[in-house]
Amino acid sequence: MKYLIIILFLLLQQTALCQDIEFQSTYSSSLGDSKEKSASIGVGDVDNDGDLDVVVANGRHWPQPNRIFFNTGDGHFTVSKLLDDIRETSYATELADFDGDGDLDVAVGNDMAPNAIYLNDGEGNFTKTGYFGNQYSPTRNLKITDIDSDGDNDILITNRGQENEICLNNGKGQFSQIIKFGSKDDSTIDVEVTDIDKDGDKDLVLANRDEQQNFIYLNDGHLRFPERVAFGTGTDETRAVGVADLDNDGYLDIITANIQEPNFIYFGDKGMDYSRYFVYDNTSNNSYSLDLGDIDGNGSIDILVANMGEPNMVFLNLRKGVSWKEISLRNESLSTYDIILADLNNDERLDIIESNSDGINYFYLNRLAEKK
Repeated sequence: MKYLIIILFLLLQQTALCQDIEFQSTYSSSLGDSKEKSASIGVGDVDNDGDLDVVVANGRHWPQPNRIFFNTGDGHFTVSKLLDDIRETSYATELADFDGDGDLDVAVGNDMAPNAIYLNDGEGNFTKTGYFGNQYSPTRNLKITDIDSDGDNDILITNRGQENEICLNNGKGQFSQIIKFGSKDDSTIDVEVTDIDKDGDKDLVLANRDEQQNFIYLNDGHLRFPERVAFGTGTDETRAVGVADLDNDGYLDIITANIQEPNFIYFGDKGMDYSRYFVYDNTSNNSYSLDLGDIDGNGSIDILVANMGEPNMVFLNLRKGVSWKEISLRNESLSTYDIILADLNNDERLDIIESNSDGINYFYLNRLAEKK
């Protein structure tokens, strides 16, 4: 009996090794058929029915309507509606419970127009209740986190060409207190929030473009950021950044998506100098967005990259961040501004959703396929 168990275990291991992943996208694997200037995607169960719905921010520099797509439960989106009856120059959207009532609300970041909060009635119906941040800023991205550790969700805004903002929540979904970070001429496109120096507070990892230096801003515990740590070449065109321990050494690494140059991993260590790096993507594409997650279910963190004018790519982590397998999603030149991982069909595998400007917003279901 003992030997039978061992043989079965070995067979299961061999079966797992023979499995590969594929990303299925059919004629119905899209969020509608309209070609708007989509710039961002937010995912969450907005109608409290147990599956993940999608909010799409449209417009960028031109006013367009933002849309909600409701999941049928198996990764299909057969019902949609407008988030609001107005058109906005929306660049970013994120979902979180801002007013503490147990359902997901929506934050929308707009280019040179007021950023808005939409509160949920619990069934996926939204009402605009207020604004956050400076009224007319070139907002490019939003990040939701409880940065002051008071139990509610705050909002970080990255503004290209202006100071970035931390908007503190009063617990009711109101954001009257603003703290600035960065400098007045920063071209910050993305920010990650994490305790990168392990001192108990949340630090900021910035992605700057326009050949500006990328920085880590270290929190002094009072939402002041007097110390900066540089990473990258100093003249990168970085549009997105992620943070994860890719080499499993206990220190957080920084992953970048760059424009017209390779994409890098900067490995963290005790000294926080980030001088050890690895090129995981040497194509020099126009990479606009990235997301991180265990895509193939092997326990390591993989990378998903959105490109402008080139196929979007999956990079599977084969060996502690220094060996990667590349998978192209679609042989089509899309203008993908945002790309995210989420389990759309409740099979406990991470699927992929694209936000394509002037194109169809596709999604891909993550399947296991037997190698032939």
